[in-house]
Amino acid sequence: MSLKRRTVLPGFGLAGGFTLLYLCLIVLIPLGALFLKASTLTWGAFLEIVTAPRVVASYKLSIETASAGAAINVVFGFLVAWVLVRYPFPGRRIVDAMVDLPFALPTAVAGIALTSLYAPNGWLGRYLDPLGIKVAFAPLGIIFALTFIGLPFVVRTVQPVLEEIDREIEDAAASLGATPWQTFRRVLLPSLIPPLLAGFAMALARGLGEYGSVVFISGNMPMKTEIAPLLIMTKLEQFDYAGATALGVVMLVMSFALLLLINVLQWWTGLRVVRG
Repeated sequence: MSLKRRTVLPGFGLAGGFTLLYLCLIVLIPLGALFLKASTLTWGAFLEIVTAPRVVASYKLSIETASAGAAINVVFGFLVAWVLVRYPFPGRRIVDAMVDLPFALPTAVAGIALTSLYAPNGWLGRYLDPLGIKVAFAPLGIIFALTFIGLPFVVRTVQPVLEEIDREIEDAAASLGATPWQTFRRVLLPSLIPPLLAGFAMALARGLGEYGSVVFISGNMPMKTEIAPLLIMTKLEQFDYAGATALGVVMLVMSFALLLLINVLQWWTGLRVVRG
């Protein structure tokens, strides 16, 4: 006689059905509608839209700035997480709460705040502009905005892993003669690479689709500071729904490809850690 294991929540049939329904309503059906709308274009018209010089320039800018912002956040997000976990100091809880501020702050407010800081007549821009450092209305400003909104993804991904690492392992490595750098590289880093890659992937994906915080500081100059999401909004305002969905399909495929690459790297890194 077999006994079913009792669970607090409903069984797999009911819970799995609700999960599949929720996934279809929130994710699969909207994405399917995107591809369905784009399919109203002929293949030639689709290629003409998605390979136009202005569109290609927006792809390039979006990928480059999102990658740069995510890479910066990997470095400084790790440092922020390290300080919050390893060093007690007055006001640590306040700093920890401020990390989540980009999550709660409307992206348009973040864009306006950054523009007011780094515009040529802004609080910081007035000192940077004479030095030839142009932040607002330049690609550098887009990187600043994407770094701001992407920081919590890296910190909140790395922080729990750091909290779970046993300090005795580091003490054991030091007692065996390992230098601090060797301890970090051989003991800590293998455990931190997967969450760092996950944080990078989430910051990159958020950066590729970011609109509100970028539209103010970028200047929106075609072929120079115009990102792909802004171009999609421009086509929507022109009632070119098929063209907007065509660009959306390309951005969606790019995001899937980048996330797949990051997941493969995570799997490969985890496999090396297990074998090593």
